[in-house]
Amino acid sequence: MTEQSVPPPDKIGRLRLLSVVAAVGVVAILAGVYGIGRLRSNPDTAACEPAVNIAKRVAPLAQGEVAALTLAHTPFRVPNIAFKDGEGHERRLADWHGRTVLLNLWATWCVPCRREMPALDKLEGDLGGKDFEVVAVNIDTRDPNKPLAFLKDVGVTHLAYYSDETAKVFQELKLAGKAFGMPTTLLVGRSGCEIGEMAGPAEWASPDGIKLVSAAVGAAQNAREN
Repeated sequence: MTEQSVPPPDKIGRLRLLSVVAAVGVVAILAGVYGIGRLRSNPDTAACEPAVNIAKRVAPLAQGEVAALTLAHTPFRVPNIAFKDGEGHERRLADWHGRTVLLNLWATWCVPCRREMPALDKLEGDLGGKDFEVVAVNIDTRDPNKPLAFLKDVGVTHLAYYSDETAKVFQELKLAGKAFGMPTTLLVGRSGCEIGEMAGPAEWASPDGIKLVSAAVGAAQNAREN
């Protein structure tokens, strides 16, 4: 019978080290392939805790037409994305600090966006004001006149026009694990922190949508007063 050779202790140690390094490399590759943005740390735990508390309060209202809304369970500050207003001036999400925002990314080539846009417009007409705004950002990268024609065609009258011709806003949210398709919608609290997120369209101006958004805005106002 042939005896099997046993590697010396120093070689065993090197083999173990190589195994650990290889395992870390696999995790890094998977994170890159699948875009595991949710693994990223978010240092604003204390500042974003109120948004999580609001999410808990409105969670029972995520039903019916807005049942697909995923409420925040952990504090997360939404990236301070940059885009342009209708006059071409740069705006950032931080410009809305102090207000609750329904941030929506849309494009003219997105069929579900066309169905959703009238509901977003009506929601802004019903609830828009000093405490709340629907911020719908177009990410078309070619003809800048096409989105304006699109909005006119679907009868939008209340929404302000915002756009990002580079579509960088979508990529930033995707890297953060908050955008997986179009449309993408985030309910953002007064401090720029996530209350909830939705992939796909919703009837935001339905009684279900109005009730949920109104409750979120009201909870934010109460938190400010207290």
